Amino acid sequence: MRILVLGGTVFLSHAIAAAALDRGHVVVCAARGSSGSVPEGARHVTVDRERPDAFGSVVDQRWDAVIDVARRPSWVRAAVDALGSRAGHWTFVSTGSVYADHATPGLSADTGATLDPASKDADETRMELYGELKVACENAARDCVGDRLVIVRPGLIVGPGDPSGRFAYWPAHVAAADEVLAPGQPSDPVQMIDVRDVATWHVTLAEEGVTGVLDALAPVTTRAAMIDAVCAGVGRRPELTWVDQEFLVAHDVQPWMGERSVPLWLPLPEYAGFMAHDVSGSLAAGLVVRPLEQTARDTHAWLQATHGAPVTGLTLEEERTVLDRWRRSERA
Repeated sequence: MRILVLGGTVFLSHAIAAAALDRGHVVVCAARGSSGSVPEGARHVTVDRERPDAFGSVVDQRWDAVIDVARRPSWVRAAVDALGSRAGHWTFVSTGSVYADHATPGLSADTGATLDPASKDADETRMELYGELKVACENAARDCVGDRLVIVRPGLIVGPGDPSGRFAYWPAHVAAADEVLAPGQPSDPVQMIDVRDVATWHVTLAEEGVTGVLDALAPVTTRAAMIDAVCAGVGRRPELTWVDQEFLVAHDVQPWMGERSVPLWLPLPEYAGFMAHDVSGSLAAGLVVRPLEQTARDTHAWLQATHGAPVTGLTLEEERTVLDRWRRSERA
């Protein structure tokens, strides 16, 4: 197949291009190239999607598949207008953030209602509108290539090379600390996907011409099982201290990501469904997921080998301070 990846230089789009090359396809990556390089073996075509003639260098060619990861509706509209009629199959990579209900466990791409799309005059650079903008992107792709379109909605994407540093927090702390703060309850749901698994699946969907809407997530696990898998992957088992969410909120510990956060922790019940999607339809459509232990091992190796690899969340010193306060509160 001749596959055009709109991107190909950063994390997921780079992994998609690499997976397509591994399967023997001809891969062209259309990107500015300012964020990194394309995988070895792919051809890089310079495309600046800010320009009205962005796709001039690829518009006169036919593609067996096009894969787009954009988050700006104007970029998606321009891409499908220029290339939609010349693509046998189109993949739009959306996000689980399009869902309106994050509280109900067990929803799927078939049952979860989405947010209203961002208006055409919305500021496309506002990250607060990320979900609404992606809905507008989905609609733009659907309007043009609906009968040849698969929309994939990944949840939390993790693994080596993750620029967000969210999952990396866990192998980093397990490797370095004698005691690790475990947020919430051991049975809290956790769900994610290794970047290499979702990338490979995108190639499978293109090869098989799958259409429709699918979530890209591994089956739900528990927080205790996740931390056990990280410990197994790193080869170290520090003491775990479970700290309830009310204490974390009261002591200015943030959820999900960023400074003073415990990544992958979200307040319940308002986010009880965010990492608890039913992905049976995705598994039936060929999604194959690796053991989380392997993802943790490979992420830890990447952290060790990569100077300045991003790790978000509490520092080790901040974590010790929170744990000391927790122990004092329990003795009080």
